[in-house]
Amino acid sequence: MQFLCKEYQDGNPRVRGLVSDTRIHLVPSLNPDGYELAHEAGSELGNWALGHWTEEGFDLFENFPDLASALWAAEERRLVPHQFPNHHIPIPEHYLSEDAAVAVETRAVMAWMDKNPFVLGANLQGGEKLVSFPFDTARPSPPTPAAAPRPLDYEDERPELQETPDHAVFRWLAISYASAHLSMAETFRGGCHAQDVTDAMGIVQGAKWRPRAGSMNDFSYLHTNCLELSVYLGCDKFPHESELQQEWENNKESLLTFMEQTHRGIKGVVTDQQGEPIANATIVVGGINHNVRTAGGGDYWRILNPGEYRVSARAEGYNPSVKTCHVLYDIGATQCNFVLSRSNWKRIREIMAMNGNRPIRRVVPGRPMTPRERLRLRLRL
Repeated sequence: MQFLCKEYQDGNPRVRGLVSDTRIHLVPSLNPDGYELAHEAGSELGNWALGHWTEEGFDLFENFPDLASALWAAEERRLVPHQFPNHHIPIPEHYLSEDAAVAVETRAVMAWMDKNPFVLGANLQGGEKLVSFPFDTARPSPPTPAAAPRPLDYEDERPELQETPDHAVFRWLAISYASAHLSMAETFRGGCHAQDVTDAMGIVQGAKWRPRAGSMNDFSYLHTNCLELSVYLGCDKFPHESELQQEWENNKESLLTFMEQTHRGIKGVVTDQQGEPIANATIVVGGINHNVRTAGGGDYWRILNPGEYRVSARAEGYNPSVKTCHVLYDIGATQCNFVLSRSNWKRIREIMAMNGNRPIRRVVPGRPMTPRERLRLRLRL
């Protein structure tokens, strides 16, 4: 925070451009109660693990709705995307009840995500030095026909590693942070507490490293437009005062580079033929089975790797529009606006419903209608 404010006032062109063109939200701590407990215990004996839990005993790392398992169950039943969406999956009703086992911090974060159309996010943590990206949830391996029935408390020792439809984009984002870090990619030193799990790149998919259901990263990806990653800044969760300056230098360039990735991909506005914005329109990118929606002003942002994409905009009551959009290597999202024309399908469905959803009989020219046919036609009109 201090760096952005000071460099902006001093006229740093890079920071001025970032602050002027980006809505940056900074949250000092998601779990202030847990942080206080861990800080009092200190890091010398590893007691910082107490910071995972809130005062009420909830682990915020696994307290969000497990939407990934719901999506995979719907895929197995072939319900996606016609009956079950591949994006903006709703929060289960039982999770929203007052007596649900949900931390107040988790509820606050979910409400915050619903209020703001976030595009890119990172939760900053410590105790390791790597970048973790979704899915964090491990998909259970499908049972074989000859396999014996599994007990209710069975845990799959070798779960299937399920990649997100945006796996290549997540890898790009993770590498953008790790490669700019002064030592995160130096995996020849080994991990902080064990061997290197990042394949010598400083990045890893969460389910491959520490599988967990109900993470904020998975929830953010499946419930909002936001691509969320976990950044583990360094091996020591509570560095000594003498080490803080070096930790800042290690991560400064990475933080700036990562925030700049918000402006990569495509962006635009979806309007009708009168120029009025269309909210909640769906943006579909060919070849990526994960859609995003427009915000209240009809605007959207979609982070994509460099390349050529077939993109369509769809909205209820409108005919879809399709474009080819090119994403370049340079920072700066490609403008892709859409203008949708009104569709008569809504009126057709109303007429079909009035007719009991039966096919409407075609009137043959030259053949006189019977009185009953004439009455039915008048009723429909």
